[in-house]
Amino acid sequence: MTPERRARAALTAIAEPGDAFLNRVIGHCGPEGALDVIRSGAVPADLRAAPKEVHRLEHWRIRLAAAEPDRDLAVCDRFGGRLVCPGEPEWPTTLDDLGGERPYALWLRGPEDLRHACLRSVAMVGSRASSPYGQRMASDFASELADDGWTVVSGGALGIDAAAHRGSLAADGRTVAVLANGVDVPYPASNEGLFAEMARRSLLVSESPPGTHPHRLRFLVRNRVIAALSRGSVIVEAEARSGALNTAAWARRLGRVLMAMPGPVTSRSSVGCHQLLRQVDTVLVSRTEEIIEAVGRLGTDLAPPPETPVLPRDRLEPVTRAVLESFPARGATGPAALAAKAGMDLTTVNAKLGLLAASGFIERAPAGWRLTKSAKSPR
Repeated sequence: MTPERRARAALTAIAEPGDAFLNRVIGHCGPEGALDVIRSGAVPADLRAAPKEVHRLEHWRIRLAAAEPDRDLAVCDRFGGRLVCPGEPEWPTTLDDLGGERPYALWLRGPEDLRHACLRSVAMVGSRASSPYGQRMASDFASELADDGWTVVSGGALGIDAAAHRGSLAADGRTVAVLANGVDVPYPASNEGLFAEMARRSLLVSESPPGTHPHRLRFLVRNRVIAALSRGSVIVEAEARSGALNTAAWARRLGRVLMAMPGPVTSRSSVGCHQLLRQVDTVLVSRTEEIIEAVGRLGTDLAPPPETPVLPRDRLEPVTRAVLESFPARGATGPAALAAKAGMDLTTVNAKLGLLAASGFIERAPAGWRLTKSAKSPR
């Protein structure tokens, strides 16, 4: 273990994720030098630290005294995890887009290579209190994305997140959960089986060392990693105040594609999505093909137009269909009236009436001919 890796492991234990001031210190002094600054409380003069930033050094110094990076690395090694640092082969370079809020390092658990998995990835997040509609769509989207070779990134939470992870796993695809706690801490507990399966087949990611339990701030802070790892983010369901909207804000800030799925206008779970869709930079998606078109290769991954249902009348040749279109929606009519409306001679209309009757589109009536019930479909 190199001193730099040990230093980065310590930094993940003592500071809140993505602290811009600490990243400035690391950039100036390196990870080991940052620890020396924390121990001494003396900030290099050319960093021009604000008083509130210097005050944070004291909190970090106290935590550093209790930090055990060697133990954390040993625990991680025992359950088959690893620490990945910036500049290493497995480090996704898209995280560098976070600038001063980039993670100090990432703790990983699972067999997938993080950088490789995120080369073609889509973030899919949404409400914890999701509807059956939202869960089904998240699962279907994730399964179909997995079938096309895309990795699904989410936050491991209840509701939409869990549905997306499960949909990807069901299709034998790759899925990445970015957690607000240690990769060995199952939170929420009801997702313990899901996390165990992901650790066996895919990947769990955290900015916090093993054994770390979550708190509210970490849920919001980890959203920046979800957005940065992927080419775009899909908000499946979100209430007016939802953590998923925080992920959407990060996607927009990072220049990633932002997508949202519409829902019923009466559903609280879709209020946030509809707010996003009123903004010009949000892409409305209702099919997996539309997601791939938004984040895929320009001019190549285009979504095919939705299939239009073919009605029996669509298969009629033009003249016969014109006669059928001349029938009133209700009541009966005679051949002369049909000929006048269709602009055809009476002989042609009479010939087509027999064909339409034999095909079940029209039937005899006391006053002439009328449409059958099965033919009274939208034209």
